[in-house]
Amino acid sequence: MFLFLSKTLDWMLGPLSWTLLLAALALVLRRRKTASRILGSLAALVLLAFSTEPVANALYGWVEAGASRTYRDGETYDAVIVLGGGVDPDATAASGETEFNGAPERALRGWELVRAGKARFLLLSAGLLDPEPGAVPESAILARQLKAWGLDPAQLVEEPRSRNTRENATESARIVADRGWKKLLLVTSAAHMPRALGCFRAVGLDPDTLPVDHRHSKGPWRSFAPRAVHLNSSTDALRELAGRAIYRVMGYTK
Repeated sequence: MFLFLSKTLDWMLGPLSWTLLLAALALVLRRRKTASRILGSLAALVLLAFSTEPVANALYGWVEAGASRTYRDGETYDAVIVLGGGVDPDATAASGETEFNGAPERALRGWELVRAGKARFLLLSAGLLDPEPGAVPESAILARQLKAWGLDPAQLVEEPRSRNTRENATESARIVADRGWKKLLLVTSAAHMPRALGCFRAVGLDPDTLPVDHRHSKGPWRSFAPRAVHLNSSTDALRELAGRAIYRVMGYTK
């Protein structure tokens, strides 16, 4: 039920969805010219605003503001926990190769840390949102790629069951307890880190944190022109904000 609601909310929280709904209402109420024009104007305004760099950048600044970095360079961690979300599963299935999306830094940073001796093990917590017969979990895809990059298979631990951030934490906690790990480092995108850390704390773990994949820019805006990439960024930021609110209500974060 929770996953079904997540998918429904995922669609409802997109500015493009709001635009389409407003446009549809404007069409339904076309005989009421004033109401129709107002709704049509709102549809255009929503699409325009969330497609601009200033709005998208401001939203990402908001979601990344709570991403603290507590990584200690002189520490050797028992394990670095890398959360899934960096692989494009459809593209990977189509090509047969590991196809990353916009967040490859998660896996790359984990690989770098273990190769540099900063962590003894790399725990890949990444399953499938919609498991299908024969589908390969993201953890297995990442493990295959990391081995190809020269990482010792004995240092890789796969957690293929989790489907969301809460399950990343609960499934990882079982592995941590079984292996007796104490010093942990959590790696995920900066926008995702506050919610992820809250979930890990809720299951009794308090890892150090290393946020990656920063999207907020402090530099001058390059353009006010609407772009699809900015609409996508706005949508991702809004989803994360909604996810945090839902997780707090459900008691998944601490």
